[in-house]
Amino acid sequence: MSQLAAARRRLEQPGSVEIFVIDQRWRRLVPHVERLARRAAAAGGGAGSIVLDNDLRVRRLNARHRGKNKPTNVLTFETPAGIAGGDIVLALETVRREALAAGRLPRHHLAHLVVHGALHLRGHDHHGVGEARRMEMQEARILHGLGVPNPWKPRALPIVGAVR
Repeated sequence: MSQLAAARRRLEQPGSVEIFVIDQRWRRLVPHVERLARRAAAAGGGAGSIVLDNDLRVRRLNARHRGKNKPTNVLTFETPAGIAGGDIVLALETVRREALAAGRLPRHHLAHLVVHGALHLRGHDHHGVGEARRMEMQEARILHGLGVPNPWKPRALPIVGAVR
C-alpha cells in the first residue's frame, strides 16, 4: 500500500488526524509532539492535519492566504463544505517566543494553539467581544481536561533573587 493510500485510510477513520513535523526542531522543543498535537486536536473537536513548521513558511502562507506578510503562531485552513477536517499550521519560532514571553511551557502553548485552531475549524471565532470571551472559556475548559493551565488566567511569576 502506498504512503498516500495509507494516509487516506487513516484520515477516513473517525477522529484521526495526520501530523506532519516539517521542522524537526519541534521534536526538541516539545517531547512527544505528535502525541500532544493529536490529543489537543481531538479535545478541540478534530482536524484533518496538523503541520508543525517554521516562521518562514508560515509567513509565506500568511502572506498568500491572508495578505499579511509576517509569521503568525497558528493558521487554520477549512475544507470545502461537507468535508470534515481542515488543516492547522503552526510556526515554531513564534510559538517558542510567545511561550517564553508568557512564562508558559512550549508544550502548553502548543496544546492551546492546536485547540484554538480546532475550534476555528468547528466554526468558532473571536472577532467580537462576546465571541472572544466564549471561545476563551471553551479553550480553558478543554485545556483543563488536558492538564494544561488556563492561558487566560494571569499567573504569578517568581521574583528572581528574592530573599526567603
